[in-house]
Amino acid sequence: MKKLFIRIFDFFNTIESKIAFYPTLLAFSGFLVALLMIYLEQQGISRKIMDVFPLLMVEDGDTALTVLSACLGGLISLMVFSFSMVMLLLSQASNNYSPRLLPGLISDKRHQLILGIYLATILYNIFTLFSIEPSEDKYTLPGFSVLLGIAFTILCLVAFIYFIHNISQSIQINNILENIFHDAEKRLQKLIKSEENSNRNFPNTENWHEYKAGRSGYFQNISTKNILNICDEEKTKIYITVPKGFFVLKNGIFIKSEKKLDEKVVDAIISNISFARGELVQDNYLLAFKQITEIAVKAMSPGINDPGTAINAIDYLTELLALRMQKRDNGIIVHDEKALLKIAIVSFKEVVYNVMASLRTYCKHDPIMVEKLLWMLKYLERQPTAQENYHTVIKEEMETLLKQAKKAFDSNKDVVSIENIASD
Repeated sequence: MKKLFIRIFDFFNTIESKIAFYPTLLAFSGFLVALLMIYLEQQGISRKIMDVFPLLMVEDGDTALTVLSACLGGLISLMVFSFSMVMLLLSQASNNYSPRLLPGLISDKRHQLILGIYLATILYNIFTLFSIEPSEDKYTLPGFSVLLGIAFTILCLVAFIYFIHNISQSIQINNILENIFHDAEKRLQKLIKSEENSNRNFPNTENWHEYKAGRSGYFQNISTKNILNICDEEKTKIYITVPKGFFVLKNGIFIKSEKKLDEKVVDAIISNISFARGELVQDNYLLAFKQITEIAVKAMSPGINDPGTAINAIDYLTELLALRMQKRDNGIIVHDEKALLKIAIVSFKEVVYNVMASLRTYCKHDPIMVEKLLWMLKYLERQPTAQENYHTVIKEEMETLLKQAKKAFDSNKDVVSIENIASD
């Protein structure tokens, strides 16, 4: 039962990020409302409302057909324009910033809900048109259904105004960076909190029994409770050799066990791990470092040449790195005071290197950008850490940056400026 629940949860988590999920759901809802209204019209709901509020009802079949047809044509044009705006947003974000941003932008629920409202109203109006006969008199005409169709169309116009406002905000790089930062911040804080009782030692796994994943994909989610229960039942310890968010190869070593496991037990462990074909910041905070770094690097490329955006990206990277310094590198998960499970992680040293290696390559020739990177490293050097070696990593990166920048600068004045910053 637990496995079934996990699979259902993983399936929903996957399809929820698709751009067609909420529009399809709302479109089906519009179809159901249309069927409900057809049933209510057969029960005489319009006739009852006509007796109480006659001014609200359409009294002529030809007028009702004309009004709903106009609403339907306008809504189809509105929906096409809105979809075109979404595609333009995705194309611009991919070209100007990074293709990695697309999954996050596609999964924006506000855009999906607005497009879903359009589809629901279109389907409702179509099926309402089927129930109208031009020759019907005012007491047999589905006037209340027509009134609802007009109200839903007005709602679509309001949603369109909000859509224009929202999409103009979504394409701004400051909002993109802030959304990435907040998603990664939430994920990191959750991981830091989960490490409060994980300060344990884990045995050397070099000679442990090795097992393959049997499938490929990005290591997205894991049910730690179920796997810890398996460890407890089998009296063993387990090591997941691939960090979360990384791509798992079908024939690569994925699991190591202290004791030999049956094939059924290995399958049970794999069934509690979900694999995907894409990445989301909500599941893997490391993707935020990749995305923000790529935005900074692309901003510094000759084709874009936007140092202001690169500086903004470095500001967000500074805050994320400071938060990452509060997380340990062990990846150990404790159950009943015993360290039974360990998941491979990307160490702080690797995170900083991956960020700085890209930024050094594209920013070392620009004195302003080098100064900004030095200020970032100086700030991180003064932050509290979960492990003592983190400050050593920061010092090593600062020395490497200074060495490469001095070689790239043509002016001795720029060299003296960055040396003064590093020595402060």
